[in-house]
Amino acid sequence: MSYDEFYIKSVVRAIPDWPEAGVIFRDVTPVFKDPRAMRMVCDAFIQRYMRTGITHIASVDARGFLLGSVVAYQLNLPLVLIRKKGKLPGTTLSREYQLEYGKAAIEMQTDALEPGNRVVIFDDLIATGGTLLAAISLIHELGAEVEEVAALIDLPDLEGSQRIQDSGIPVHALLAYEGL
Repeated sequence: MSYDEFYIKSVVRAIPDWPEAGVIFRDVTPVFKDPRAMRMVCDAFIQRYMRTGITHIASVDARGFLLGSVVAYQLNLPLVLIRKKGKLPGTTLSREYQLEYGKAAIEMQTDALEPGNRVVIFDDLIATGGTLLAAISLIHELGAEVEEVAALIDLPDLEGSQRIQDSGIPVHALLAYEGL
């Protein structure tokens, strides 16, 4: 583990038994409060995507916006927002996905992407992968290609990153936490 990874991991807060008993919640909000950690995270992603030929950054509501917007700004790329249903004006596409306790839906504006665009999707954390798989589906419906899914944290025991990779999309996470 590099010094940067060690430092960032030391800033992420573990909250036991939240949202339910037996779960260790990985709280990334301290990263956003620590300028050094935030710079390390964003710089790592900027370096990764600097010379890749991607044309757009897509970010998932809401903490994905914080990472994706910085990366899009630094790489001088358009930022595409993927939001919870009912939050975007204009004509949108919508996708439902399963949660542990029901269903949710995300949306994207129909003019956000076009065929030939090459997109990296940002989110803060990969758990079961439902939200990101729905985002991939929306992007593909507009004819664009997803080059990679990027996240600060992967929780591999929940198999979301594996589901995304099984769909043919590479995954890059800066940190991984084993165990629930």
